[in-house]
Amino acid sequence: MIIQQLPETLINQIAAGEVIERPASAAKELIENAIDAGATRIDIATAGGGKTLLRISDNGMGMDAGDLELAVRRHCTSKLKTSLDDIKSLGFRGEALPSIGSVAKLSITSRRAESDSAFQIVVEGGKVSGARPSPGNVGTVVEVRDLFFATPARLKFLKTERAEAAAITEMVKRMAIAFPHIRFVLSGSDRTTLELGATGDDHLARIAQVLGAEFRDNAIALDAVREDVHMGGFAAVPTFNRGNSAHQYAFVNGRPVQDKLVLSAIRGAYAETVPFGRYPVAVLALTLDPALVDVNVHPAKSDVRFRDPGLVRGLIVGGIREALAREGDRSSTAGAGAMLRAFRPGGGGAGLSPRPSAASWSMETSPSRPNNFFQTMPQGMAEGGQGRFDSVTAPTARTDTTISQAVPEVTEQGRFRLGAARAQVHANYIVAQTEDGLVIVDQHAAHERLVFEDMRKALTGRRLPSQGLLIPEIVDLPEEDCDRLMDHAVNLDRLGLAIERFGLGAIAVRETPSMLGEVNVNGLLRQLADEIAEWDTADGLFAKLEHVAATMACHGSVRSGRVLRPEEMNALLRKMEETPGSGQCNHGRPTYVELKLGDIERLFGRS
Repeated sequence: MIIQQLPETLINQIAAGEVIERPASAAKELIENAIDAGATRIDIATAGGGKTLLRISDNGMGMDAGDLELAVRRHCTSKLKTSLDDIKSLGFRGEALPSIGSVAKLSITSRRAESDSAFQIVVEGGKVSGARPSPGNVGTVVEVRDLFFATPARLKFLKTERAEAAAITEMVKRMAIAFPHIRFVLSGSDRTTLELGATGDDHLARIAQVLGAEFRDNAIALDAVREDVHMGGFAAVPTFNRGNSAHQYAFVNGRPVQDKLVLSAIRGAYAETVPFGRYPVAVLALTLDPALVDVNVHPAKSDVRFRDPGLVRGLIVGGIREALAREGDRSSTAGAGAMLRAFRPGGGGAGLSPRPSAASWSMETSPSRPNNFFQTMPQGMAEGGQGRFDSVTAPTARTDTTISQAVPEVTEQGRFRLGAARAQVHANYIVAQTEDGLVIVDQHAAHERLVFEDMRKALTGRRLPSQGLLIPEIVDLPEEDCDRLMDHAVNLDRLGLAIERFGLGAIAVRETPSMLGEVNVNGLLRQLADEIAEWDTADGLFAKLEHVAATMACHGSVRSGRVLRPEEMNALLRKMEETPGSGQCNHGRPTYVELKLGDIERLFGRS
């Protein structure tokens, strides 16, 4: 016979290659075990980035000698009985401890509350020493030394101690956000101690511990339900953004995940509101029936598969957008903080989002720009632009460049959220007085957003204008792509794209959206088919149309250098207050900055 059974130690080392990729992977598995055991305090100690030492201590329910013997054997677990359709624990595979023990020096000391003493078991390179009595407190202490000493090839692929220590820190932060009722302490010779006290049911307080206190001031609560899926958590206002996606956290039934569908949905929800190269900050918690999500996709359990991915994506995008429409016109506190720093001696503009390159949003470089740009603007769309805001855009052009003074006396408008206009500075910035401070508004950016939101309403209010093709264009596609496109034919028709089946492997395109002008029909259909195959949604076409609308809004708004009358400035402020997302322009830049009276008084040393 040439086929033979592999030794148990080798089987465990193969499994370790999937489950334990680095010290952070081992720490994640051990912390999940502690949480499943009901711990309310978890202490993590490391040395050498977790390669030399990784110790996890908890005050959970503990194990007796018999449990310890089984815990270090593969596929032995207390968390899974007969089915994968009702997984409510973080761990369930029964592979972590034997995998770690096969490639490292592992010791587990555990004691149950009703036991007189603790028991300890040792596994070194896959060799198990039987459980024996040992001193110890109620709970479990798992100590991992010399990780991957038994597989030197894997050890060579680890990063520097500093990088591995940072990965453990990031993993602990994700766990801490998911379980605010647990106290986490991360310490060691290779790091500064991180202590995250339990916050009970106050999730926002725990998130602020991890993301910084500034997040609390810029967070919008999320609460949306679609069928059997609920989304909670917090999303930051668009102007509170970061340079990478590391500040986006997602949890499914309490399990931290890094799922591409969720991250893509977050990016889609903030489309047209965050500058190019910047990333929104969000913490999403999805709760659904365990039978509707597969957490057994990968041994590391960081990826999940939803039974209805289109529903989940739609819930995330719609829920975040609804929250932004409700409160997203707030100005980020980061802008005011940067302004205060700039006023101080030696201060700079640190903290402000970098201004995106104008080229990234120019009409000439837009991939969706039709050749006859303004001529192809459909009838009715223009009504959602400059013409719809008559009180601001109606006056004739003036060349006066002096400061336009608003009425000096205090009026009822001072009680509005954005206050009453007091002056226009450099023919571009409106200075308004509120009850407790002042607001500085970029008139072009603000009106650009107002025009775009009117256009967006037009996009969703009726079937969009389309242009018929003289000769229908036939696009050859795989039969399964044709089926997917026809499943979404009704929604595509509302956006001006009329398609019909043309045999088994082809689609006939009879009309295309007027806003897109001349369009590569073949490329558009293939892109939509790929998107539907991956996400079961055809939002890409709508996103294209929104991009064109954003560019139109930019070129149809009150320009910088336009001197406005006081009533025009106040009309702009009132319109901003009632328009969703008016806190940032279509390019993601803030439209206004707010300074509280206390901030101003501190500048002058009055408080």
